Amino acid sequence: MGALPVFRWRLAPDGYATRRQLRARGLRPGGQAVAAQLERPRHRRGPLVAHLYRIDLARPVRPMTTAKWAALAKANAARRTCPSCHRDAGYVIAASLGMCVPCAYPEDQRAA
Repeated sequence: MGALPVFRWRLAPDGYATRRQLRARGLRPGGQAVAAQLERPRHRRGPLVAHLYRIDLARPVRPMTTAKWAALAKANAARRTCPSCHRDAGYVIAASLGMCVPCAYPEDQRAA
């Protein structure tokens, strides 16, 4: 297998797209290999690299099923539930705290 074609940033020919660009069009790579690369030069470090896929080989995004929607809702609810007080915090709990703000800083809640 030969080397991938490399294009400079913003100079890729038509027919190629990144994963995000494919997703914006309602497409996915669909198992195809990376077709090319974009490189953006940076000072004192290696270049930023973006992988490109062929648009003509991309497939439509699979629709969400009822089970997938339910699993996503359950996962998001788990991210909002405080492991200390077991209440829904109403926001995604920061991993750095590991619990809701009232449980992490109880002395601040008493003063207010």
